[in-house]
Amino acid sequence: MANWPNVKADLQMRCALSAGVFVADPFRQAIWEGGSLFTQQQLSSILSSLPDPAFILTRSGRYAAIFGGKDLRHYHDGSGLVGRTMFDVLKQEKAEWFAAEIEKALNSGVLHIVEYELSGNDVKGAGEGPGHSIWFEGRVQALSFEVEGEAAVVWVASNITNKNEIQQELRQLSETDALTGLYNRRKLIETLDQRLAIFERERSQTSILVFDVDNFKRLNDEMGHHAGDKALVEIARLCRQHLRQSDVIARFGGDEFVVVMPGTLCRDALEIADKLRESVPTILRESLHYEATISGGVSQFGQPDRLSSDILKRADEGLYMSKRAGRNRVSAL
Repeated sequence: MANWPNVKADLQMRCALSAGVFVADPFRQAIWEGGSLFTQQQLSSILSSLPDPAFILTRSGRYAAIFGGKDLRHYHDGSGLVGRTMFDVLKQEKAEWFAAEIEKALNSGVLHIVEYELSGNDVKGAGEGPGHSIWFEGRVQALSFEVEGEAAVVWVASNITNKNEIQQELRQLSETDALTGLYNRRKLIETLDQRLAIFERERSQTSILVFDVDNFKRLNDEMGHHAGDKALVEIARLCRQHLRQSDVIARFGGDEFVVVMPGTLCRDALEIADKLRESVPTILRESLHYEATISGGVSQFGQPDRLSSDILKRADEGLYMSKRAGRNRVSAL
């Protein structure tokens, strides 16, 4: 690029004046009104010192300039990107996504905020780049002038991987039963609500199994609550091993478990439930040296269902039908 130092200095000043993502409004206004608060050299130093990288990207996806990115805990030197395009350095699908977000910011004219992930797999020729995902928040603002003859945006990328990990951990804690590691009642109801909506929209069937341990109180009384907890943990482990990956397993409360089986008719769910029922006594005998069985009830969504609690109620009635019939069985309703 001809006379790059002068062009870069001019671009830095114009970006600072046009994009509020760089400097606070009072500071920007001072530059605009007086032009003497900082010299071009000082302004260049300020922009280069930004902890997060700020990319000047044209509509075609060209990296026209990069400022900042001095927080070396999160960012590598991106100066080598200048003059190249996103399609040169990113896999096609990811580059197309970035191009679409740039277009949104250009069309809206207002600050566009988006979260996204990048990994070594997204970058062409990344070699030993990270295989895990790194999450960013992009703050994208259209510029009021053209860059290299094209409409352009400033894209500030902030690494939010740590924040996302903490949020995921908190979400997992809010959805998980502390003893068994299975989903809890809250997550179960959320899942059933989603499956009911799918059933109403697409008629894609879902069945559920509700089961508990027969005479669980006697187990606690004879062997202690520690043994009762161990029995629940072993049953949870058995469920994870023997049920399908698509099934959602939850501890509903006490010794009661619920299994949501997407894309499964009641007769098929009954067969799956019977196999689980046959396996439980063996695992409890081996782990606790105690003889215990389970009873259950199975149901599927029906036309009258308006709430996820409808299918739960039917399956629960099937469970009590099994209890009245002598336990150690699964009944369908």
